[in-house]
Amino acid sequence: MHIQEAVASRHSIRAFLPTPVDGEAIRKVLTMAARAPSGGNLQPWHIDVLAGDALAGLKSTMRERLAEGEPEPTEYDIYPPNLRAPWRDRRFQVGEAMYARLGIPRDDKAARRRWFANNYSFFGAPMALFCSVDRTMGPPQWSDLGMYLQTVMLLLRGEGLDSCPQECWALYPASVGSAIEMPPERMLFCGMSIGYRDPEHPVNGLVSDRAPTQEWLNFRGV
Repeated sequence: MHIQEAVASRHSIRAFLPTPVDGEAIRKVLTMAARAPSGGNLQPWHIDVLAGDALAGLKSTMRERLAEGEPEPTEYDIYPPNLRAPWRDRRFQVGEAMYARLGIPRDDKAARRRWFANNYSFFGAPMALFCSVDRTMGPPQWSDLGMYLQTVMLLLRGEGLDSCPQECWALYPASVGSAIEMPPERMLFCGMSIGYRDPEHPVNGLVSDRAPTQEWLNFRGV
């Protein structure tokens, strides 16, 4: 797949087919993605992949956690506490667009919570990835994680696979840490669902808007 096609066709998939993912393909993708840049070549990412019984075990744990009703103590804010325009508006708009495709009205909070809970079963994907980082690392190294993960997602498209990056797993760091035997010196950043998109599910028709370039792009001397 041409790189432009991979970028254009990558978006967050929230309904997957049960089709198994080839382990060798994933090993190739995750190894090649390590060519992503990192400041000082620190390569701060730690990656854990779950499938089969390991994935089923975490899903079972998460059903129990969700039934308990309370998330675990989080270790970072997924969004700034006082998110303001235009970023607040963009978040609101993409959420409304998704729920409109699902036919869930804004006042049906229970249905929205049930849909959100699908995050914790990886939207039916047969494979999951978790990214963690040593606690001594700072914001520049966290940006390195993003570059690695974006490279992974583009390479997955090259293999005909899809993904959904999920920072929502930051709400359950202890449960994930136990499942992947994460040492205490590491901190969970995010999860990712990996598999083949369900082409019939309406949620997968959602392609989020991008702000016009005049809002964020400037040229000088070009």
